[in-house]
Amino acid sequence: MKRVVVSEVVSSMPETKRGSAAGDAVNHAADADFSQAVIAWQEQHGRHALPWQNTRDAYRVWLSEIMLQQTQVAAVIPYYQRFLQSFPTVESLAAAPAEQVMAHWSGLGYYSRARNLHRCAQIVVAEYGGRFSADPAVLETLPGIGRSTAAAISAFSYGTRAAILDGNVKRVFARVFGIDRFPGEKAVENAMWERAVALLPETDVEAYTQGLMDLGATLCTRSKPSCSRCPLAYRCVAYATGRTNELPVRKPKKAVPERHAHMLVIVHEDAVLLEQRPVLGIWGGLLSLPEFPVTSSDLDDGLMPKAEIDRVVQPLGKIDAVTRLGSFSHGFTHFKLHVRPYRIDLVRRAQRVADDGQVWYPVSDLVDAPLPAPVKKLLLSLFATRDLLS
Repeated sequence: MKRVVVSEVVSSMPETKRGSAAGDAVNHAADADFSQAVIAWQEQHGRHALPWQNTRDAYRVWLSEIMLQQTQVAAVIPYYQRFLQSFPTVESLAAAPAEQVMAHWSGLGYYSRARNLHRCAQIVVAEYGGRFSADPAVLETLPGIGRSTAAAISAFSYGTRAAILDGNVKRVFARVFGIDRFPGEKAVENAMWERAVALLPETDVEAYTQGLMDLGATLCTRSKPSCSRCPLAYRCVAYATGRTNELPVRKPKKAVPERHAHMLVIVHEDAVLLEQRPVLGIWGGLLSLPEFPVTSSDLDDGLMPKAEIDRVVQPLGKIDAVTRLGSFSHGFTHFKLHVRPYRIDLVRRAQRVADDGQVWYPVSDLVDAPLPAPVKKLLLSLFATRDLLS
């Protein structure tokens, strides 16, 4: 596509297409040229062979949309395929034990999605006869389904004329229409929703919806967008003014809080002690290692006090050896966690586990255990040489 002179592009744009500093002070009129350009591009250049495409099965569409929240397609595909092998229907997912669902999700991150996924399946089976509604407003009442996800499920499953506004679409809108404010601001997001509704075509909603997603995922990417191949480049404010690196406006940076914790890898023979985390909070519902906060005094030498280790471990058995392992860090949405792990070998194990929610887990089964990704990585690397993970 030939790039024209910037001044000519901007001067030829109507006011509704030049962008605004406010982002919400825009006339959100219908714009058939926009939707038709997206549809034509999607039909020729968009993605058509993803595992969840070419189906009207609302269960499969819903499953893919939940997995794709804040996660890239390449990472989702193997999880999606394994889920369908184990839970081919919404009824089978609803009936599955929570531990089994979490194990299938382990490593995909944002674990509240898995808990909501399971609860949503149970509600759909119990209250809607196993059928997902075609009404986005009804879908939006279900756990884990917001307005944009509800619209996508309904559009792809039933052809409903409903607007989406995920992160990819916000980026496309911000650049094409030159929106000069952070899309996360409530007023700006509301204005984007108005625009998204106004831009909906009367027909071919599935192709238009998929096209918007594909544009944001494959061309209008965060860095190094492929503007020369974009069907909207001829009208894009960011492209015309050389501002693709500036738009969308980024969220104002805040200092990321840091937390420190000790984790204990307590081992006896061919088993390791794991405990189930609370449903609410990070890694909710997963199994993990016993974890203890690092106090200010611990920070001085980086070690968990021996008296504290003895207090925790003695009810479980007699300590044979304590080994400090390499520290690791893991970033969450709102903070960064720094973990200092210790391996504690027991020469003798007590008859019963000290606390509810704890279990001696066979090392040979860790590969499929519902563990947080960094914890599973630690354990697999620690026990891989024992020939127990074949």
